[in-house]
Amino acid sequence: MASSPTVLMRLVASAYSIAQKAGTIVRRVIAEGDLGIIEKTCATDLQTKADRLVQVSICSSLARKFPKLTIIGEEDLPPEDVDQELIEDGQWEEILKQPCPSQYSAIKEEDLVVWVDPLDGTKEYTEGLLDNVTVLIGIAYEGKAIAGVINQPYYNYQAGPEAVLGRTIWGVLGLGAFGFQLKEVPAGKHIITTTRSHNSQLVTDCITAMNPDDVLRVGGAGNKIIQLIEGKASAYVFASPGCKKWDTCAPEVILHAVGGKLTDIHGNALQYNKEVKHMNSAGVLATLRNYDYYASRVPQSVKNALVP
Repeated sequence: MASSPTVLMRLVASAYSIAQKAGTIVRRVIAEGDLGIIEKTCATDLQTKADRLVQVSICSSLARKFPKLTIIGEEDLPPEDVDQELIEDGQWEEILKQPCPSQYSAIKEEDLVVWVDPLDGTKEYTEGLLDNVTVLIGIAYEGKAIAGVINQPYYNYQAGPEAVLGRTIWGVLGLGAFGFQLKEVPAGKHIITTTRSHNSQLVTDCITAMNPDDVLRVGGAGNKIIQLIEGKASAYVFASPGCKKWDTCAPEVILHAVGGKLTDIHGNALQYNKEVKHMNSAGVLATLRNYDYYASRVPQSVKNALVP
């Protein structure tokens, strides 16, 4: 008789279904025509109706099924009654059939921390750059990102009116990452993906020192990691304290599960325990391959300016 799924695999299976519902909500908000945009701290730090609805949907759905979880979401929302239509209680059966890596088989619900970015690439969402947008659900244990789900609500949206929109990528360390075709940038090519809306002299100095063949400026940390795993870029470089733990937790898992590496600019692993500060204050450096090439070219002046 097969053993019942572990807490971790049940959580990932639930997060997959919840992320798919989130993608549906993201598309619905645009279709209805009212984005409900508000500025949080500045003109580039926006929140939309989709951010709010998706955060409520993800956090409430997870909390009902896994009441002992610690859930940390990007948006600071007041408690309110949750519309039942926002709740997703399904689980993706294909994930439940997968074996849980042995090192995680005894994890208890209360040992896990979930980091939620309901709409990564909000600014791009408001500007119609829909392929930049992702929904991120990252799962951490003992401070380490170990499982993650990324939904791309508008994947395939430029393929014509008959195209099926959206896809969901998921991964667990020790098991692998699924839902995409792994590709690599041709050997010897150095293509850097970086911020579209948070550029600075530090970012420019760091990228210039790496002597790239090309620089892609796009929105969303999730989108940038997908560029790495699909062979569109060879390094994600962000020499700035701009992104947060909910931006990197799920994407880091997907990248690490296929042999890549994500650290801060100093080469330190990011920590995801519930007490940690939310800001990735020492930036982000991520690659699928050749991490040492890029790490060795980070200028000392950039390292001095970004304190871990």
